[in-house]
Amino acid sequence: MKIRRLNNNSLTGPCPDSLSKIEGLTLVDLSFNNLSGALPKISARTFKIMGNPLICNSENNCSAVSPEPLLFPPDGMRDQSQSGGGRSHRVAIALASSVGSVCVVLIIIGFLWWRYRHNQQIFFDINDQYDPEVRLGHLKRYGFKELRAATDHFNPKNILGRGGFGIVYKGCLHDGTVVAVKRLKDYNIPGGEVQFQTEVEMISLALHRNLLRLCGFCVTENERLLVYPYMPNGSVASRLRDNVHGKPALDWSRRKKIALGTARGLLYLHEQCDPKIIHRDVKAANILLDEDFEAVVGDFGLAKLLDHRESHVSTAVRGTVGHIAPEYLSTGQSSEKTDVFGFGILLLELITGQKALDFGRASNTKGVMLDWAKKLHQEGKLNLMVDKDLRNNYDRVELEEMVQVALLCTQFHPAHRPKMFEVVRMLEGDGLAERWEASQNVDTPRLRSSENTPQRYSDFIEESSLVVEAMELSGPR
Repeated sequence: MKIRRLNNNSLTGPCPDSLSKIEGLTLVDLSFNNLSGALPKISARTFKIMGNPLICNSENNCSAVSPEPLLFPPDGMRDQSQSGGGRSHRVAIALASSVGSVCVVLIIIGFLWWRYRHNQQIFFDINDQYDPEVRLGHLKRYGFKELRAATDHFNPKNILGRGGFGIVYKGCLHDGTVVAVKRLKDYNIPGGEVQFQTEVEMISLALHRNLLRLCGFCVTENERLLVYPYMPNGSVASRLRDNVHGKPALDWSRRKKIALGTARGLLYLHEQCDPKIIHRDVKAANILLDEDFEAVVGDFGLAKLLDHRESHVSTAVRGTVGHIAPEYLSTGQSSEKTDVFGFGILLLELITGQKALDFGRASNTKGVMLDWAKKLHQEGKLNLMVDKDLRNNYDRVELEEMVQVALLCTQFHPAHRPKMFEVVRMLEGDGLAERWEASQNVDTPRLRSSENTPQRYSDFIEESSLVVEAMELSGPR
């Protein structure tokens, strides 16, 4: 994936022809410079040139307004006007020059005002007259009235899910397409506008069958909305724990399929995107199911871009308690290994059918699923871990294998966790036995003997000196 961001750099002169020679471009952003002249043919999926008033269009006619040309009378009338021709000609020249000067001044004022307005907002500055049919790459900009009508004026009966940043509604567009419309509660809340921009940019760059596809968005002075395909089978969390509509429980084969599909989606984010993307909130509530029960990773509101040369990114700790990796809790450093940890917790959710933090309250585990699962595995009592809705209809060998993958992914030290390509291989039945045996021989006695090293995940949560926000995000449920 190739990206060229050259926006807001005060670049002048013509657009370089070298851009047209780069193959496989995903995004070229030349917006808000002072470029002029004709544009070369650039083969990029998304090409942004807004804020360059001197750029020429496809007919090679520049958009800058030039002085109006002089208007001469028809040939038959020239003889009649020869006596006053010289004076009229001079008046016409003076008038045209004045009009042209006024136009140039207005263009300059308009451009400066546009730049000022652009700097006031992180994302797009849109007015009500913008053509909703215009698309940015494969994204469509929808009109607010269209989405309001599609959701029956955001009728509470159409709510699919609620989260920290907004509410998701089921909607039906005028052409009959069923969609999920995510409406931010208030984009002016801390992180609201950034979260909106993050989802638009991240999802528009990442295209994979196991990643949620963004159809489009809507931006007005007071509204921020995202439009996704409607997922008829909801989220994995809703099918595991909130089965109130009489839908059958997910059987074992579908749970295995969901695990593998999610792993492939995360593998694409980590290994096949450039820059790579860290999701940072992998959990059952953010994994959606299409009509074929194919897993679709959604809700990129906390995602971060990470150059392949970098090992981690440091941020304030955000996510959902019970899914956050220990090193992220204690240092604020996240990497692809934090997603691997979250994926391991997701596997335990698929096995148990319960939430990671509300699990095992009746046992002495302080409600943390990971500690409870490790204890049962050590005691050889995996049958007590299995979701009762499965009614013992599962493969014991496959259960053991999935638990082993989950425990490998949730090791406290990120260096000991596998990468997502290894996880995919193990779920496909390749290399698990060797990896598990190697993990049992890891030399960690020094760490285990340290009085300051937590021995349980619940201890990491309690001893973390950082403020952790337990956030139920607002991806389509």
